[in-house]
Amino acid sequence: MRILIVNDDGIRSPGLISLAEMAVELGEVWVVAPDDQCSAMSQRISVFGSICVREEPDFPVEGARAWSISGSPADCVKVALSYVMKERPDVVFSGINNGYNVGVDILYSGTVGAAVEALVNGIPAIAFSNKTNDDRRVSDRYLLPIAKDLLTREIEPWAIWNVNFPACDPDEIKGILEDRVPAKKSYYETVYTPAESGGITGGPLPGAAAELVLSSIAATDAEEGSDMKATFDGYISIGKVKSALLEAGR
Repeated sequence: MRILIVNDDGIRSPGLISLAEMAVELGEVWVVAPDDQCSAMSQRISVFGSICVREEPDFPVEGARAWSISGSPADCVKVALSYVMKERPDVVFSGINNGYNVGVDILYSGTVGAAVEALVNGIPAIAFSNKTNDDRRVSDRYLLPIAKDLLTREIEPWAIWNVNFPACDPDEIKGILEDRVPAKKSYYETVYTPAESGGITGGPLPGAAAELVLSSIAATDAEEGSDMKATFDGYISIGKVKSALLEAGR
């Protein structure tokens, strides 16, 4: 199996390295990732200017060939297919993202955007996300068996698999919930504050503040059957993200 790995957290992301370490057990691995942080870029591509492409001979996964590019996560897929790889991959793995990709936030996700870019090019894809890359014990244990399982399954040509891992002791995981649908709300709350130079600064609530707000909505606001509810309740969430545009074109 020929596997292309991309992400949105950058070539040095611990989640990317974990994903590559798993993938070399499945086949031939090619890594093309942004040279810097590119979260929340969705399916953005570079239209103007040039993209710098650099091979990464010191990538710390034996058996994986790696390149960094100055473009977006979706650019990673395009550059890999048209420039880096001599043959098309059989599958694209995107991630492991540092942070959940659940609910409405899927719309902004560069991790999901790169996976959808693979679909545009007729290649099946799986997006992997972890609550935080500071604790990958659950994903380390379950990543390979879940990937093996999903690779054997049929999926609509207009859909990707979307997998989210909680961050906790693996023995505390309650199980795996499948057929999860995106929650009808955002996981990350954005707060804007006045900037000293004028205007505003904004972004998702940081650290402990985010956990305080997000944990307070878990029981009441995340719908049953949703990806967000599953992760809040201590389950690994597996679902599909479908492209209406690709489905309409079939």
